[in-house]
Amino acid sequence: MQCDCSALPAELHPHEGRNCTCRQDRPSSPTNRLPVETTLALACLVLAIAAGNRDGSQPAPSEQGNEPEATSLFGKPLFAPVLSDDAKRRLEADLEAARKGAAANPTSVDAWIWVGRRLAYLGRYREAIASFTEGLERFGRNAKLLRHRGHRYITVRRFDLAVKDLAEAAKLIGGTADEVEPDGVPNRLNTPISSLHSNVWYHLALAHYLTGDFDRALEACQRGVSVSNNADKLVSQSYWLVLTLRRLGKIEESNEVLANFDDSLSLIENEIYLKLLLHLKGSHDSALSALEDAKGVDLATLCYGIGMSELLSGNRPSAVERFKRAMTSESWAAFGYIAAEAELKRLGETP
Repeated sequence: MQCDCSALPAELHPHEGRNCTCRQDRPSSPTNRLPVETTLALACLVLAIAAGNRDGSQPAPSEQGNEPEATSLFGKPLFAPVLSDDAKRRLEADLEAARKGAAANPTSVDAWIWVGRRLAYLGRYREAIASFTEGLERFGRNAKLLRHRGHRYITVRRFDLAVKDLAEAAKLIGGTADEVEPDGVPNRLNTPISSLHSNVWYHLALAHYLTGDFDRALEACQRGVSVSNNADKLVSQSYWLVLTLRRLGKIEESNEVLANFDDSLSLIENEIYLKLLLHLKGSHDSALSALEDAKGVDLATLCYGIGMSELLSGNRPSAVERFKRAMTSESWAAFGYIAAEAELKRLGETP
């Protein structure tokens, strides 16, 4: 999976205020200002997903836990996860370190991005989006900032804004060298597996997929596969590629992709996606076995993937039950949860 948080605490896994000191150094050039339509869209997002104070002021930290971070596709308010005391202390310390880093390096885009990422790890997605938006005001149109904000627009179910950001990021990375994207929390081998280019294409493909625009999703998936230079990236990109091909009725092409995978593949962190690829391939049932004890992100991911296999095979009733079970996971920011939500909405079903 192309994500920032493969090793986060169970309460947040997966997947990822404001720095007043840095704000003092913001250039005043009008070329760095956001387009009017983007500013209006962000304002609409805040109104749609937050029960914020009527005067528009930022709620006090003690009030933030009572406000939804997002609204589901079915109108249900979605709240930040409740963290253990240890996890909260550690993640808040990481956020404070990121803020100090941004203050000490006011011209560094990367330092600014870490503030938004650390906010997202705490489940403070609205603040993360606002931080990335402020970064875009400060630094201009930047592929890294757009990639991260696009990811978090997916989290809060604003797929239209995600597509816009990620499509722009895709244009900006054209003709540039790829670069490794550091992990928020190191994996077991302390080896980052993703890159800027792969994450842009991965999230753009997903955003199109979630809106049902499978033709554009296919194009982005294929671009993602083309920049996958390790097994973990190839597995995660290929999973969504296979689902997209099958949604488009391109069965033979999907089988050609699946032929590249077997259980001998050595991975660092994307074992669940490999199990689902092998399930779609029909080679064995390790995905079903893994589902028996799955929780959190794994539960949502497995339920959605197995459910899609059933839906594409004509077993709608069973697929619907899988999607509903995916949404029993506490990890509502997981892509499997979001995809299950979108699928039920598309099918005219309710959770």
